[in-house]
Parts: sequence; C-alpha cells; structure tokens
Amino acid sequence: MPVPMPVTLTATPLETIPELGLDSEMDRPWSTTVWDDPINLMKYVTYVFMEYFTFSKEKADYLMLLVHTQGKAVVSTGSREAMEKDVAAMHTYGLWATLSKD
Repeated sequence: MPVPMPVTLTATPLETIPELGLDSEMDRPWSTTVWDDPINLMKYVTYVFMEYFTFSKEKADYLMLLVHTQGKAVVSTGSREAMEKDVAAMHTYGLWATLSKD
C-alpha cells in the first residue's frame, strides 16, 4: 500500500478575503464623541480639549462650538483601546462622551 504524500495546508486569514468584506470592517477606526450637556460651560469644554488632547485654542474652540451648536463632536479617532481611554478621561472631567466605531 503506497504511503500518502503529506499535505501542506495554507490558510488565508479571514481579514484578507475581500469577498467577506472584513478588510474595511477591521480597518475602520473607533471614535470618541463628546456630547452637549446642560452643565459644563463652553469655556470649560475648551479647557478640557486643550488640556487633555493638547489641541490648540482654535481647534478646541471649534470642537467646543460643534458640541454646543450641533449637540456633539468627534474629538478623537483610533484604536478601540485608545478611544476607551479618551472616553474615560472625558468622564473624569465631567463631560458626556461615548465610544463608537465609524
């Protein structure tokens, strides 16, 4: 009886199969959104953005105005872990913030 030849199996990672649509799904960044609230003053929100994210005054003011006029603003994007850290930080400053996948 002949000995079967060894079979070498190669696997393609799921995230590289375009038909599954996983490439774009796995590459999408997470984001931190800060929401408007009736408690914090606009000046304080600007301060938090400058202090925590080290944004310039102009960028912090712009994002604060988005929060105030549009009800929310995306203030950071990146990995889930980094955004969880940013959301937790916003909560420690007393701001309402959530994590989402774009």
